[in-house]
Amino acid sequence: MADTKGRINVRVRKFMTNPLLQRKQFVVEVSTSDRGTVPKKVLQSKIARMYKVKDDNLVILWGFNTVFGGGKARGFGVIYDSLEVMKKVELRFRLVRLGLSKKKQGSRKQLKERKNRMKKFRGLKKAKAAGAGKKKK
Repeated sequence: MADTKGRINVRVRKFMTNPLLQRKQFVVEVSTSDRGTVPKKVLQSKIARMYKVKDDNLVILWGFNTVFGGGKARGFGVIYDSLEVMKKVELRFRLVRLGLSKKKQGSRKQLKERKNRMKKFRGLKKAKAAGAGKKKK
């Protein structure tokens, strides 16, 4: 990154392995001096190097709160064992943020109208009604 002045200290707390979801979970504490908030991409690559992860995209960070007065931030993070597991387990909006998934197209109103059209049908007719709504465009 262009803004490299100041030192970044990354500390990982409450580290645990979750074999069921095939990931490692932790709380991240970032302390900085003479610098603003650190971008997540920088933290992602730094944590990937700390834990010897092959791909930076396997590290997901979220929920950072800056302490009043600045200089410290605290958030959550996970490191997945593989990309396939991550795509299956992780929430869709976080995958969209990383560029690993696509956002659903269509407005909120269109989605609600489709949902209300579907209420009138049951079974296979419901699937046909969903397809019919798409063909109108």
